[in-house]
Amino acid sequence: MDTSAAHARGHERLHDQTRARLAAAVGSDTAELGRTAGEAAHRLHESGQEPDFEVRSADFATDPFFVCADRYWRQRFTDSPSSATALACARWIATHTTAGCRSAVREQWALGNGFINRSHLETHEQLDEAARAVMGTPEAADLALTVLLYNAGKLRANFAFDDLNVVLTASALATAAGPHRNEAVVLALRSFAAFGSRSLTAEHARDLLDRAWAAPGRSRHVVDVCLNGLAVSVPFDGRGELLRRLSQEAVDTDPKNHMFRFRLATAHHLCADHDEALVHLDAALALLAQSGAFSRELLLEQYLVKRDAIQEARLRAVREAEHEARWQRQDAANADLERAMHRSSVRAVELVAVFTSAIAFAVGSLQVTLSGTLKLRERLWLLTALGAGLAIFALLIVGGTWLITRSRSRR
Repeated sequence: MDTSAAHARGHERLHDQTRARLAAAVGSDTAELGRTAGEAAHRLHESGQEPDFEVRSADFATDPFFVCADRYWRQRFTDSPSSATALACARWIATHTTAGCRSAVREQWALGNGFINRSHLETHEQLDEAARAVMGTPEAADLALTVLLYNAGKLRANFAFDDLNVVLTASALATAAGPHRNEAVVLALRSFAAFGSRSLTAEHARDLLDRAWAAPGRSRHVVDVCLNGLAVSVPFDGRGELLRRLSQEAVDTDPKNHMFRFRLATAHHLCADHDEALVHLDAALALLAQSGAFSRELLLEQYLVKRDAIQEARLRAVREAEHEARWQRQDAANADLERAMHRSSVRAVELVAVFTSAIAFAVGSLQVTLSGTLKLRERLWLLTALGAGLAIFALLIVGGTWLITRSRSRR
């Protein structure tokens, strides 16, 4: 009995110290706040104690209590990336978060930890077992939603589009989530699955996207999942322009969100506007460096890969433009050469016609002059008629050649 009481007092003392340390960190800069919250989370995890304080926001920059709880549950998920851990996290969220931030905390932890632990996928049987574990409790729908989002986050990170669609629409977890299946975050995830699937249509995906985008009070996670679905979608007409329009709307609403900047850069890349894409991607990298994102290194790697792709596409576009200009110059030179050769051929035909007429006239006039018994006047008239006929012949040849070449030149 004394030992149990001592343990209880030790745990209470740890919680009191944790709350005092976190309260003292309020107002600190992001780095100091994160360090203090991380140390407190580590002590709680090492002692086997869940955080015993209330979380009132989902702000990484200013709320040390949220950051501490975030670090604690990240370690729990790392140790055991299962639906059982997601269920324990869901129960903690239900009792330790205020109503105003509960949805934001749920989406942040479920989707974020799903992304981090994406290599630990669970079978349909394990998901059914998780669904049975929440049945019969008053908050069954809320608990099921958290577990559903956690596993959806894994499938989303693995681009398992068809499996994601099945889990969100036909699994026991989705059934247990009840009315939450129509929440904006679920609709956004379904649109993501539909955009990437080869068996679902782009029209169906667009309808889900529109419903999620138009949802009142949509969260930043809903916006990001919608934009992510367009970014990885099977190609369809207008995809780049749609992503650019929605990403610009998201950036205008939240200009300091590095992920929205990244999505806008992706949109410009799809639209072949490489210079603008680099501007927004560099802005995303700068914002990421200032953020307290729990998966900063993973995101940094993703952003840098996209930056390399944009630069490569930009260089390829420059080279293609140079080749196109070179071919245009070559085509122009070939056309000039063709026209010059054509004119030369025409002049040659005209010259041959005139020269042939002159030779015929010379030969004919010589015969008229040197032979026959015609008088001089008659011979002169004959020579004149002969010269006129040959001149008309030469003019017909020259005129006909000009008419033919003129119509070809116009074409």
